[in-house]
Amino acid sequence: MEITGGGRLEVRITSADVGKRVSVRYVTDSAEPGEKFTDAVGVLTSWDAGVLLITRKSGESVRIAESALVAGKVVPAAPARRRGPSATFPELARATARAWQPVESEALGEWTLRAADGFTRRANSVLPLGDPGLPVAEALTHARAWYAARKLPAYVQTATGAEGTQELLCAALDRHGWRREVSAEVRIAALAPIGDLDADVSAVRLSRTVDEPWLRRYQRFSGDEEASPAVRSVLASGPSVWFASVAGTGEVPAAIGRCVVDGRWAGFMAVEVDPGQRRRGLATSVMTALARQALDEGASAAWLQVEADNDGARALYDGMGFAPHHHYHHYRWAEA
Repeated sequence: MEITGGGRLEVRITSADVGKRVSVRYVTDSAEPGEKFTDAVGVLTSWDAGVLLITRKSGESVRIAESALVAGKVVPAAPARRRGPSATFPELARATARAWQPVESEALGEWTLRAADGFTRRANSVLPLGDPGLPVAEALTHARAWYAARKLPAYVQTATGAEGTQELLCAALDRHGWRREVSAEVRIAALAPIGDLDADVSAVRLSRTVDEPWLRRYQRFSGDEEASPAVRSVLASGPSVWFASVAGTGEVPAAIGRCVVDGRWAGFMAVEVDPGQRRRGLATSVMTALARQALDEGASAAWLQVEADNDGARALYDGMGFAPHHHYHHYRWAEA
């Protein structure tokens, strides 16, 4: 990184640049051996009491003493992807939400409070896609009370790493005592190449409804009959929902998957394979069969969500052409 003025490094950012994407160089003990400086690129989310907070696209926050800065400048938003579908964060956030709908929801300005008897964080968290109509601190207090009334932990789902994402809200959550519990990538790809994969789809069965064998393979379903109505409700939600399964040796499928077709988007979820039958191409077969169905319904773009530590799934999706669009995170109220 070169930030120079008359051949010298310069700090060209101030506290007035909070909310902008910046690139900085600073002195740190954690630099590589033989180096004096470390670089950071991300959104400047605060500059208080001589300390800068920069949120990287992954959601990781970096605290830098103002006295350690040696260079800094405002930089443009990350360049748009050159291949695959184009997508704004709001468009994709709304599509992913429509594919995983709660049992109960309530609007708080442009925030949505969602609950589904505790089945998954996504269906039991605040989705903040705009102004809540209240100061953030008051909105978060309201959300905590709303979830407490339902005997659920309070979560807020946020996003980082794309134009229009929520780095400032992430910093506010941190200041107000909320802690990030889990992060994942939202990835996108062109749909046609997935449908064109050389995969054996002859054994893949597609259905409009989720059945008991499918649920037995689904790792997020505990088998609790009291929770079953909420699980089934969330899984069945979405504009055009399809369930895929490949028969196993017993009553439990060898592989399953779920796809929601929504206009140009096809969202892939719950792709799971019996651990004893992995590396046989079953996940690819499931994805390909669902992609072909979505193409028949007019979709042209694909999305999915994958946790950062799921190396096997990330490798599979890399091979299918999926690339990261943004990261999403769940913040939980850290009760005293």
